[in-house]
Amino acid sequence: MKRVRKLLAGRKHRDETGLFACEGEDLVEAAHRAGVEPVDLLIAGENVDPAVLAPVSTLPHPARVIGVFPRSALPCEPRPVCVGLWQLSDPGNVGALIRSADAFGACVALSAGCADPLAPKALRASAGAIFRVPIVPWDAMPERRVALVSHGGAPLREVDLTPPLAMLVGAERAGLPDTLVATCETVTIPLPGDAESLNVAAAGAIALYELSRRS
Repeated sequence: MKRVRKLLAGRKHRDETGLFACEGEDLVEAAHRAGVEPVDLLIAGENVDPAVLAPVSTLPHPARVIGVFPRSALPCEPRPVCVGLWQLSDPGNVGALIRSADAFGACVALSAGCADPLAPKALRASAGAIFRVPIVPWDAMPERRVALVSHGGAPLREVDLTPPLAMLVGAERAGLPDTLVATCETVTIPLPGDAESLNVAAAGAIALYELSRRS
């Protein structure tokens, strides 16, 4: 229980141990379907007292099941389409983009400074996709790279999106650094409405859909 509490509480312990904890039956079932087995499985009312498990959970309604999994069991092979996340600090956005990558058959690369994809909030936002989507090193992305920028890029519908290809997205306020953008083709999603920009997870999902639509 002490280990589970530490795994849920912070990235440092997850990095040191190579383990992470998932809360809830849906995530644990997603792991099982992907062939990723837990090293520990705590089930309230079966092998642990519900009153003991409840205070450990980070959920508003405590999870009935918490599984501990090895990071090494997650997929890591590159794919022809990759989404590169540059310094996204919100684990919810990281998880949502992993979920979109799962929907469209892409892998994900994380830059230094990104939120931990194994944080509880990221795991919940991924809806189990973390067990199916390869997380690859930044330098393992395809050589051809397209940067999604809010303004000034070529309209998405006009850009050649033939794989292999990496699509890069940045944090919503800072975006992608100029030095990185200079090495990429730049693409903008036209917005006919009044919004100035899209949430980064929405922009990534739209770009992945457009790529998939042309396949």
